[in-house]
Amino acid sequence: MQEKHHVVVVGGGFGGLQLVHDLKGAPVRITLIDRRNHHLFQPLLYQVATTILATSEIAWPIRHLYRDRPEVTTLLGEVQGIDRAARAVTLASGRAVPYDTLVLATGATHAYFGHDEWAHVAPGLKTLEDATTIRRRVLLAFEQAESEEDPARRDALLTLTIIGAGPTGVELAGIIAEMAHRTLPDEFRRIDTRQARVILVEAGARILPTFAEELSAYAMAELAKLGVEVRTGTPVTDCTADGVRIGDSFVPSCTLVWAAGVQASPAAKWLGIEADRAGRAMVDQDLTAPGNPSAFVIGDTALVKQENGAPVPGIAPAAKQQGAYVARVIRARLKGQPAPGPFRYRHQGSLATIGKRAAIIDFGRIKLKGGLAWWIWGIAHIYFLIGTRSRFAVAWSWLWIYLSGQHSARLITQKETQRSEE
Repeated sequence: MQEKHHVVVVGGGFGGLQLVHDLKGAPVRITLIDRRNHHLFQPLLYQVATTILATSEIAWPIRHLYRDRPEVTTLLGEVQGIDRAARAVTLASGRAVPYDTLVLATGATHAYFGHDEWAHVAPGLKTLEDATTIRRRVLLAFEQAESEEDPARRDALLTLTIIGAGPTGVELAGIIAEMAHRTLPDEFRRIDTRQARVILVEAGARILPTFAEELSAYAMAELAKLGVEVRTGTPVTDCTADGVRIGDSFVPSCTLVWAAGVQASPAAKWLGIEADRAGRAMVDQDLTAPGNPSAFVIGDTALVKQENGAPVPGIAPAAKQQGAYVARVIRARLKGQPAPGPFRYRHQGSLATIGKRAAIIDFGRIKLKGGLAWWIWGIAHIYFLIGTRSRFAVAWSWLWIYLSGQHSARLITQKETQRSEE
């Protein structure tokens, strides 16, 4: 009996899971490899970092998701490379996993523009570990300020800086400011948390540059209402444990968060194909590696051009569309049918929140802002969460915060301090 076609998927993010989902019932066996044992709903990761949600509300064990799919095997492991001649994935453990079709959906990580030494003092936000690290540092800053005798040091502890004003940076700044100015004041005795400074730094001319200018301006105004200091047009030139240098100006700040750039995984290097400056693999219009039709690259780690020449954005809906497309291509190949036409990205809108009662949504012709946009944003995110329990838990957390103003996940866990993490 001939063995079923073996599809190896590297990466359990939105693109990888959509692919596996859409291959259900196909005459294939699937091996899904990820270096973590869970799928993470990244769009809400900032809410873990800002004490709104618990980690279990936005992450699910991959094995549990496919417990009823016997054709799916899950491997916990880290990919070291691709043996293209042998058509096998090499893991850090030394194991080689052969494939008939390979799909790399390995995502992206933080990019510090040549200053990787900043990572220690200015963590990015891509994983649950990142989120809990940021949450600890934010909460510890207030705790340490409460017992700090030196006024200058106290001011530095109460200055929190977010670098990068895309959706993640704006969302982080809004929630942190709201927490400092509205949630925490009654809980401290020696400090007034309303005196905390939340600074949002953007090297470009305006925040949220991928949104329409009118929505960007609205977000600026809402952040100002929350007490966020927005600095645009000047890049960060240094990050240290004592603060951040913005252009030629140094700002003492003990808590820095990096939201300024991303770097794709080494997928292009593994496949021996060209990559752009951010490391994204330059793939053909059917999402295959040039000259290697058995290997696909999707999601944040792929550079795919739209009809207008602009790259497909590195967002969850794009990754899901690519995963679904590759599943259709694989099904067509197995049936000996013509492959579907080139991949076409369908933009479903851009969303971002500013605090707990305002949001902006850009659907192209239709643009929304304010409370209505916030409710639409919330409903959309709850809809895409996996599992009834997660939807209920997140909806309840948001409703509680909306009504009471109290965040439910303000726990400091693990041993970590601002300065002695070595």
